[in-house]
Amino acid sequence: MKLCIALDHIEKDENIKLCKSLKDYDLWFKVGFRSFIRDGKDFLKEIKSINPNFKIFLDLKLYDIPNTMADAAFEIAKLGVDMFNVHASSGREAMRAVMNRVGEFENPPLVLAVTALTSFDNETFKKIYGEDIEKKAIEFAKEAFLCNLDGVVCSVFESKKIKENTKESFLTLTPGIRPFKEESEDQKRVGDLKVAKEQKSDFIVVGRPIYKAQDPKEIVERILREI
Repeated sequence: MKLCIALDHIEKDENIKLCKSLKDYDLWFKVGFRSFIRDGKDFLKEIKSINPNFKIFLDLKLYDIPNTMADAAFEIAKLGVDMFNVHASSGREAMRAVMNRVGEFENPPLVLAVTALTSFDNETFKKIYGEDIEKKAIEFAKEAFLCNLDGVVCSVFESKKIKENTKESFLTLTPGIRPFKEESEDQKRVGDLKVAKEQKSDFIVVGRPIYKAQDPKEIVERILREI
């Protein structure tokens, strides 16, 4: 299991300060919409300059027509990030188009498909997708698996069943982890480190419990000891 830290500070300088405080660890960092739109590709380079072993997950959740998604995926791969994601609900044609384009690179980034956002509860999700979360998440994961993606983004509660319906090496990245049972805030389907281990998560994404802590380094060390 690998730790991926969400760089969701309001200011770029605070994100960089956090990365520098953790420069002695080989970590993954999640760069989302706000940080990437505000700070751009130079921000990605700056993260890597702090520690070349840092890995970047660019969390932009691509969703568009297949050709547009493939073009965007190609540009993302050129940025040198280590992982990015698309929406599984974009469909097989789009996911296959993305994989064909990133396959042109010698060392392509990992590509994950988002199944169901962890901000959804089952009732809200069902109104939009017409199915219960767990059933649809597994269905989306199987589609992504058939399209040769590397894995999926899912809640911690679907991770193990997704592996059972695809294969053990099919990656699961689980957002919204509250490692020591912190408040879930706007996330609905969250779990702690014990649940993540039981559910065989490959990547856990932790944001506020780290970057809002008085001593983020101490929290990171605690998490790394646990995993």
